[in-house]
Amino acid sequence: MAYYDDYDYDYYSSFNKPKYQSVAERKNKAEEYVKKMADKGIIFNPVVISGNKIAEKWWGLMWCKNLERYSDYANRLPRGKSYCKNGNVIDLKIEEGKIQALVMGTAKKPYVLEIDIDPIDQVKAVDISWQCSKKIHNVESLVKGEFPEDMEELFFQEDGLFPSPKEIHFFCMCPDNAKMCKHVASVLYAVGAKLDDDPLLFFKLRGIDINSLVQKAIDSRLENLLANAENITPRVYEDADIKELFQL
Repeated sequence: MAYYDDYDYDYYSSFNKPKYQSVAERKNKAEEYVKKMADKGIIFNPVVISGNKIAEKWWGLMWCKNLERYSDYANRLPRGKSYCKNGNVIDLKIEEGKIQALVMGTAKKPYVLEIDIDPIDQVKAVDISWQCSKKIHNVESLVKGEFPEDMEELFFQEDGLFPSPKEIHFFCMCPDNAKMCKHVASVLYAVGAKLDDDPLLFFKLRGIDINSLVQKAIDSRLENLLANAENITPRVYEDADIKELFQL
């Protein structure tokens, strides 16, 4: 938790659980805390959901859908979704294999969370690299934040590139002793919202070098062009054939 050491955070024990607060109360408290910290020069990166949906584009939708298909998370996801939609995730940072966040709950100050994602299996990494390099338009689409439909299975299959529960490890300073608390669930949903804005964060989180994918796709395209250039098709005539054809 070194990242948040300077945030003047108090640890909350399970013996001092705060009283229930309404959605409006928590939301106002979150906004006030963000403003208070901004006045001190500490700028957070809150997750703001403007509509009824956390995500609307392929990346965000599939991230959330991946979470919801695992029974391990079923009990806590609905409450976590509500926390996310109501602005309780007041800071979110995504790095390679790591998510760090602050979530405002019923306590006076936000809870510190850290979620670690296991490094992607190298077989998967090589597979996606090869699949992408076969078609440069796939990589072009990925860089633009779009998703090529012919690659959906590679990403979203049961053992695809979206992380499974066994690859996700989390810690929250809240007093909830459940396997997954609502604060962790809210942060996982918040990642989906962020992927709507910047899909390349998915590659960053999973440790996939998108620049390497682009270069491999370009190299593959160039190799194909050079290989085709060396092949003489039936429509290409040698000089002798042309002379004979036109009786020169």
